[in-house]
Amino acid sequence: MQNYSRRGFAFAALAASTLAACGNGIGSGGAATIDARVDNTLDEMFRAYPGTRDLSNRAAGVLVMPLITEVGLGLGGSYGRGALRVGESTVDYYSAASGSAGLQVGAQQFSHVLFFMTSEALLEFRQSPGWAAGADIEYAVNSQSEMLRAETTTSLSPVIAVVFGQTGLRLGATLEGTKYTRIIP
Repeated sequence: MQNYSRRGFAFAALAASTLAACGNGIGSGGAATIDARVDNTLDEMFRAYPGTRDLSNRAAGVLVMPLITEVGLGLGGSYGRGALRVGESTVDYYSAASGSAGLQVGAQQFSHVLFFMTSEALLEFRQSPGWAAGADIEYAVNSQSEMLRAETTTSLSPVIAVVFGQTGLRLGATLEGTKYTRIIP
């Protein structure tokens, strides 16, 4: 039997309430709403970073998170919902959540897309009960995304992340430690 301290309980309660406050309403209209937002997010990314279109065409699958809301005041968290596409079809819906503690203050919203460049990486993601983004993801930063090409990145990393559309007062959106869980919208 595990013993939990009051500090641990308070941290868990605060983290849960912080994540609950991050709800961005994407799931309120169900699958059709998520799909429409995914389409808009992909259109925006392809327009802003044309090199990502070729990357998307070569990827085994693409996870699109149209809106992630991240807040922090000592303790922080983020939450959003999106869809996994294989080819032109949505095959699953996912939520993304993370929690953090430390010197932090602010809030931001952003979009991100994960490109699964190998069928093995996509299979591992789909078979896991909750996949956590880690250090094995290669990030394509805004200034490099226009030059991003699948030929140069496929051999470097099986998963490539593009984070864009940031708004708010918190800098440095990162996906490390974010847990993706399959949902039913």
